[in-house]
Amino acid sequence: MEQIYSIPVNEAFDKCREQTECGCPMCVLYKKLQEDELDIILGASMMEPDIRIKTNEQGFCLTHYRMMLGRRRMLGIGLILESHLAEVEKKLDGPVILGDKRKAAIAALGKLEGDCYVCSRIERNMNAMIGTVVYLYESDLEFRRKLKAQPYFCLPHYRALVDYASRRMAKRNFADFYSDIYSLEKEYLKTLSGDVSWFCKKFDYRYDDEPWYNSKDSVKRAIKFLGGSFGEEDSPNVSGQ
Repeated sequence: MEQIYSIPVNEAFDKCREQTECGCPMCVLYKKLQEDELDIILGASMMEPDIRIKTNEQGFCLTHYRMMLGRRRMLGIGLILESHLAEVEKKLDGPVILGDKRKAAIAALGKLEGDCYVCSRIERNMNAMIGTVVYLYESDLEFRRKLKAQPYFCLPHYRALVDYASRRMAKRNFADFYSDIYSLEKEYLKTLSGDVSWFCKKFDYRYDDEPWYNSKDSVKRAIKFLGGSFGEEDSPNVSGQ
């Protein structure tokens, strides 16, 4: 029987197996988590004291501020910013600060620049999803077949999966896992490289009469493969720790 924690993983892998244009199943999971977190933070949980304490302290990255603005829930964003700005004011700590006090204030502001409530929530949940993928591969033969039928894994998630599996799997299982995921990745990379090379050739007049084949969107696909499709500007931690 499918366990509740495995449902989103199986759904993402099923979707990417059936709709190969979706690409990396881990990116599909990331996008779902991101949408859910943004909906939650701009919903009723916005007023929950324990969550407000965290958002007041952490704030959000620029990408997630922009995504919240895109939802046009301006009152909710305003209320979040009102209390967050009060927290920022505390960190400024006066017009003149010297010595250790100055260093502490600078460190606090530096930490704030690199912090984001939504990013931290997604990172924690993505690490759990990576663990679930590895667990399902070891315990479910159908999932092994499902993994081998994926279009590809983006490079950040490929690394995260291999890293996690190498530390958590039995050696024999890891050998199988690595063989399967490496073969998948190698084959996609070979095809992608060929498409990008052909795309470049099409800018040479000698190839004017040749068809584009599958190369027209190859540059976009290459960037998606190399960096993941996490969003327009965000670069989440996918360490699998």
